[in-house]
Amino acid sequence: MLQSTPAPHWRTLSRQAALAVGGAALITLSAKLQIPFWPVPMTLHTLAVMAIAVAAGPRLALATLATYLAAGAAGLPVFSGTPERGIGIAYMMGPTGGYLAGYLISAGVTAWLAKGRGTLGRIGAMLCGLAVIYALGLAWLAQFVPGDRVMAVGLLPFLPADLVKVALVAAGATLPWGRLGGLSGGPSDGPSGGPFDGNSGR
Repeated sequence: MLQSTPAPHWRTLSRQAALAVGGAALITLSAKLQIPFWPVPMTLHTLAVMAIAVAAGPRLALATLATYLAAGAAGLPVFSGTPERGIGIAYMMGPTGGYLAGYLISAGVTAWLAKGRGTLGRIGAMLCGLAVIYALGLAWLAQFVPGDRVMAVGLLPFLPADLVKVALVAAGATLPWGRLGGLSGGPSDGPSGGPFDGNSGR
């Protein structure tokens, strides 16, 4: 009796690579969009990172953020402050570098904590991921601004908008599009740019 031949492994890898590139393009677009908000304009950077983490699972979320950061390191203008404020590794070593690194780690942490959770669990996972972004972002930012100004410059103006983004992703994850994890191999797979990124928006 003949057995069905499993799909070639390269097809799975190709599909995951395509999803990672598409996700990186989505993050790039979100970084470039400016939306009026109080107390400063915001980008959708963090929203895209959290949405991908919740929808895609740990493995694909990490691959997507790694693709995004690799594109930026290669000199592509994927960040919200590029090319106006620099490009490539030089930009990534600037004041927002900690936030960019935080996105990568946050994507994995958020995706892992959110896996299989309900709405409240996903919100908790995203808040943990947000804490990772701010922890790394503020620690790195402290090298560029006085210590007593770090919170005022790198946290307080952007936290309200980031909490709104968490709520939006939590609501959106209940919709059919929030099941991207199934495309990445199933459940087993598994704040927006910083104070000087773009026009002071996150």
